[in-house]
Amino acid sequence: MLIKAGTPLAAPESRLLNRELGILEFNRRVLAQAEDKRVPALERLRFLGIVSSNLDEFFEVRVGGLKEQIKLGVPGIGPDGMSAREVFARVSQGAHALVQRQYELFQKVIVPDLAREGIRFLRRSEFTEAQRAWIRSYFEREMLPVLTPIGLDPAHPFPRVFNKSLNFAVELEGRDAFGRDSRAAIVQAPRILPRVIRLPRELAAKDAINFVFLTSILHEHVGELFAGRTTTGCYQFRVTRNSDLFVEEEDVKDLRLALQGELPQRHFGDAVRLEVAHDCPAQMVEFLLEQFQLGPADLYQVNGPVNLVRLMQVPGGIDREDLLFRPFMPGLPKALRKGLKKGRDIFEAVRDGDILLHHPFQSFAPVVEFVEQAASDPNVVAIKQTVYRTGTDSVLMEALIEAATNGKEVTAVVELKARFDEEANINWAARLEEVGAHVVYGVVGHKTHAKALLVVRREDGKLRRYAHLSTGNYHPRTARLYTDFGLFTANEAITAEVADVFVQLTSLGKASKLKHLWQAPFTLHNNVIDAIRNETRIAKAGRRGRIIAKMNALLEPDVIDALYSASQAGVEIDLIVRGVCALRPGIPGVSERIRVRSIVGRFLEHSRVFYFHADGKESVYLSSADWMDRNFFRRIELAFPVLDKSLKQRVIREGLRPYLADNSQAWEMDANGVYTRRVPRGRARRAQDELLMLLGGEQKPV
Repeated sequence: MLIKAGTPLAAPESRLLNRELGILEFNRRVLAQAEDKRVPALERLRFLGIVSSNLDEFFEVRVGGLKEQIKLGVPGIGPDGMSAREVFARVSQGAHALVQRQYELFQKVIVPDLAREGIRFLRRSEFTEAQRAWIRSYFEREMLPVLTPIGLDPAHPFPRVFNKSLNFAVELEGRDAFGRDSRAAIVQAPRILPRVIRLPRELAAKDAINFVFLTSILHEHVGELFAGRTTTGCYQFRVTRNSDLFVEEEDVKDLRLALQGELPQRHFGDAVRLEVAHDCPAQMVEFLLEQFQLGPADLYQVNGPVNLVRLMQVPGGIDREDLLFRPFMPGLPKALRKGLKKGRDIFEAVRDGDILLHHPFQSFAPVVEFVEQAASDPNVVAIKQTVYRTGTDSVLMEALIEAATNGKEVTAVVELKARFDEEANINWAARLEEVGAHVVYGVVGHKTHAKALLVVRREDGKLRRYAHLSTGNYHPRTARLYTDFGLFTANEAITAEVADVFVQLTSLGKASKLKHLWQAPFTLHNNVIDAIRNETRIAKAGRRGRIIAKMNALLEPDVIDALYSASQAGVEIDLIVRGVCALRPGIPGVSERIRVRSIVGRFLEHSRVFYFHADGKESVYLSSADWMDRNFFRRIELAFPVLDKSLKQRVIREGLRPYLADNSQAWEMDANGVYTRRVPRGRARRAQDELLMLLGGEQKPV
């Protein structure tokens, strides 16, 4: 079946497509995974939650920004030919359609499909007497002690509502113990309460699994919170707030303290979206919209839980491998497998030659082992690492703490403004400082997004450097979910440049001239454009010009213009862009030699690979950076070359060719930004499945 998504994303005369609408287009492609009957049932439920999680961030950041522009009266139109008001109107229309389809899919397809497999989300009307008794006990034991109903009257104004928290608007009749006749109350569900509760096995039919939503339990017993009064209605709602943090870095003396002070305010930013139950009456909807100063365009009435994100916890708690993606064991590259057999440590293996890891098809364990060995190795004198996203429970951060405790020079460049990871990074920074590590917070005005790790080791009386460079975060859990490349190297020229970058980040010196690494904000943008223009010159001379680039997003106008010029000169260009692409492919006389595709599958495509034919020399770079304004000009980023010829061919063979051949999970974009899913003619090709077979180890859980 051909699947198309969306409507044109820009004015016809514009050379660029709109970013916000492109994000919605990406989420339509993710939602298609939940629609796809070939995807296991529990994974389809998980994709439904992923869409909700993505939309949460979209409203917190992108829609929040649009509404700020409108409020401030920012004049003019963007490069896509639309004003902020026009974009918001289109976003509202597209988001409402997407959410409506999402809940239709949940109620009419996924819930019935799971029920046929014995996995049921029970409605109140379906409770048996035994289930009803257990639910009452659960309410009295786990919920009632932590619930605080708030009646609304002059002494009890509308409460402050946390960002994305679950709340209930309750309609009441009668008078309370003090003779008050307030007709409305708010009940806030504490975040410690699970939103989906699994009933005991003995309360279900044989082999069946029953869940009940927290909302159903509260609806069943809400009257017990208002003794002596009659509850005539109870309606769940959830508000999403603008969650960007506003810290003027130039004006603060301690960025960590400033961010710590700002983080609590994230929960109470300006409201940007109201989600309510589909059966919430008009007068209550109007009341809630008024409280949050929102309009009809900001209202999303849904038939189901207002927070589908919490459904993502369900698949992990069910022992049904037949309803999940097939488990796999990540493999190891030959260089490391050989080393393990010979009992060599990882430093010996890297000395013998560069080692390339392709996650999640290959294991992230060597990266952890690299840091842990460095932490305990008496010959290691220093470790330096950038920290962007590592998670609240990180073996890598614990290894750095151990290294500092062992007396090694540990330097951590911690990005405190990694969105939604600020708190975790602040905590790690504090723990590292406690054990004597050098902790710096990058450069004012520039997020440190580069993924780099440097180890200095004393060998034969000399100091030798080892580096690990990556396209993805130092996060073992996401390394099982995201596709990324990582490179171990002891190449003296590369490691010396990595050392220069760390000195630059920790000192106040000038930027070094780097021969091999492309670094933002200094050389990355110019070098990318120069490489594109080089292919343009080659094509104009009558020789083959070829560019293949894989990334998460393509938005930067100068790069897009350079690609347009390259196409006009005869360069063949394939762009594999997972998310937003502002370039318009296939326009006659402008971009007819450019093809754009997006791969959406089991794993989140995250690696950035830049290939330039370079008159047959084949230049290949891996990078932490997308081709976006922020990555080129407002972040510290690295692109690093793959110099080893065999590894270069591996990157081409694994990171590019399978994605261009994919005819099952690939979506092709037209000049209007509308995507059509490829349908296989003959043998089906799925890049991610092929890479699992090629690189993975034994096919069983790790």
